Amino acid sequence: MKQDKFLTGILVGIGALIVLALALFFLRQDRRDYLPEDTPEGVAHNYALAVLDRDYEKAYGYLADLKYKPTYEEFRQSFLNGMVNPEGMGLGVGEAEIHGDEAVVNVTIYYSYSDPFSTRTGYTESALLVEQDGAWKVSSMPGNFWDWNWYQEPYKP
Repeated sequence: MKQDKFLTGILVGIGALIVLALALFFLRQDRRDYLPEDTPEGVAHNYALAVLDRDYEKAYGYLADLKYKPTYEEFRQSFLNGMVNPEGMGLGVGEAEIHGDEAVVNVTIYYSYSDPFSTRTGYTESALLVEQDGAWKVSSMPGNFWDWNWYQEPYKP
């Protein structure tokens, strides 16, 4: 009898741990939401999120209207051809320094590894944004979130 109660207690404890682990897993899912677009930090975050979600139309809407801006098709092709590839990456948006109609936003690019024992590593760079018609727009982003051919004068032989 004592062994049956002991075994039942162990099984109940294991069941409780499984339920707790499942609850934590589903409650702590990575929720990526868009932020308000009234700050440079929000626009940088939203641009990166749109890129990660492969919502190229939305991401293109965050680009600044500057000379040599890529067309939407050129923008989209950069992702489809692998020129811009944020797969397995994440982006953390930090503070912005605003100087008139320009802003520099500190962003941290994170790399993920496939094994469960490695820690996430990252490096910090800057995103540049400009204010146009009362809205913040991205004029450059670091790393694999940007094609360095965008906004460049076309080559003329």
